[in-house]
Amino acid sequence: MKRRPALFRSSVDRILLEVQQVMRNKDYHRGMELLERAARLEPANTNILLHLGRIYGEHNDYATAERYFEQALRVSSNRTETLALIGDHCQNFHSLKLADKYLALAVQQKDVTPEILAEQAELCERLRRMEEASELVERALDLNRNCAPALLVAVRLERQAGRLEAAEKLLVAFPENALPLIRMRACYELGTVLDRQGRYDEAMAAFTKAKWIWRPFASGRIKELAAMRTRMNELFEKATADVLKQWFDFSPQLQPHYRLALLGGHPRSGTTLLEQVLDSHPDMVSAEEFEIFLDDAYGPLLRSRFNANAKTSNFELLNTSTPAELQKSRQAYFDSMELALGQPIGGRLLIDKNPSQTFLAPALIRIFPEVKFLVALRDPRDVVLSCYMQNFPTNPTGAAFLTLESGAAEYASLMGFWQTVASRMSNPHLEVRYEDMVEDLESVARKTLDFLGVAWDPKVLGFDEHARKKAVRSPTYADVTQPVYKRARGRWLNYQKYLEPHLEKLEPFVKAFGYE
Repeated sequence: MKRRPALFRSSVDRILLEVQQVMRNKDYHRGMELLERAARLEPANTNILLHLGRIYGEHNDYATAERYFEQALRVSSNRTETLALIGDHCQNFHSLKLADKYLALAVQQKDVTPEILAEQAELCERLRRMEEASELVERALDLNRNCAPALLVAVRLERQAGRLEAAEKLLVAFPENALPLIRMRACYELGTVLDRQGRYDEAMAAFTKAKWIWRPFASGRIKELAAMRTRMNELFEKATADVLKQWFDFSPQLQPHYRLALLGGHPRSGTTLLEQVLDSHPDMVSAEEFEIFLDDAYGPLLRSRFNANAKTSNFELLNTSTPAELQKSRQAYFDSMELALGQPIGGRLLIDKNPSQTFLAPALIRIFPEVKFLVALRDPRDVVLSCYMQNFPTNPTGAAFLTLESGAAEYASLMGFWQTVASRMSNPHLEVRYEDMVEDLESVARKTLDFLGVAWDPKVLGFDEHARKKAVRSPTYADVTQPVYKRARGRWLNYQKYLEPHLEKLEPFVKAFGYE
């Protein structure tokens, strides 16, 4: 094959460096333009094509992502490896359907590795195809009895089948030479198994070990979280009641009027349960923790105005945005949402379930003055404990729960923010208690539908059946495919001695939300 001149090679390298820079700011459109230019220079470069597929997937354009992935496969020198990489990318941008397609092809290859088999087994478990998952685990362990990812899936299958002793036995013998993040996940699984058996001190030790394993990787995420909070606090401080009222009253200038509600609150407060209930209604459609508002509406609006106003605060950029600029952001949000959902929203009410966007309530009101707010509440002590026990993604939010102390501080920050914003806003808002949902789901569902202006439909009571037919993105995907259960209420009492030093920080919220 004729070698490409060095001039072209350096041009591609320069483009890829620029891609890295623009992607740090999540400037997807610029990143796509640059990568497409690189692909024209080197049309048989598998890595560039994979990168293009990934970036389009992150932008929720799954059809274009798939097209680039198919091109990458055609020029790839290692089909099995490329299929596995595509599966990884698809899982990272949360298209489980595409991930399933490519990993299913990967496990059919003659040179498939036990790790690839384990990855598809885990995806099958997530999609509730338990028998298939078990068969893939067996294949992986036949190739390597110490394949840690396969053993981890085997543990999950045993736990979900209620065979806790079998799951514990696998975990006790878990390979010590497994990669750190795999060992971390094994510790979370052990903690969950021990908790289910009522062995609370041992469970807490397992969860604490998981945090210890992750800690060396978390310093950068903690800094990111602090920077995010600083930016959000600036917006929060300037978004007074008068400002939020002006933004709310701006609604007639922004047409068409959308049916939109943010489902927020703190993680582990029942947002996933409430979302699945609402998504079961034929007049509603839910989006589960997409970053579309931040990536396609709020972020681009700020970037477009920041170029000409480099010293202007985010608040001023929002406050001085023109109707045309806001309209562009509104349209981009719904266009991207339909791409991500793979279906038109039409006249249905869109439920954007995203606890992390509770901090962005003022920006949401500015761009969508018609938005309603649903906020899930749960006993703050149960929330902080549950977050500590949860294997969150290794992102800035997850870093907030490395300790019970930092978890309590994060809870106070987010819910204190919500209390203040709720008192300032003119937008309709409703708080929904998790404990009320598990006690009397129908009453809570009727009240919530009435608030949203949606007629009653008994389908919402069959949310678990509905959830089994779709891919649930939340870490609690297995729980919402079951009927309502009450075992998670008051769990904090089993760990009271560990929470005791942090209860004073949570006490104001315990009182305010009626959990005394």
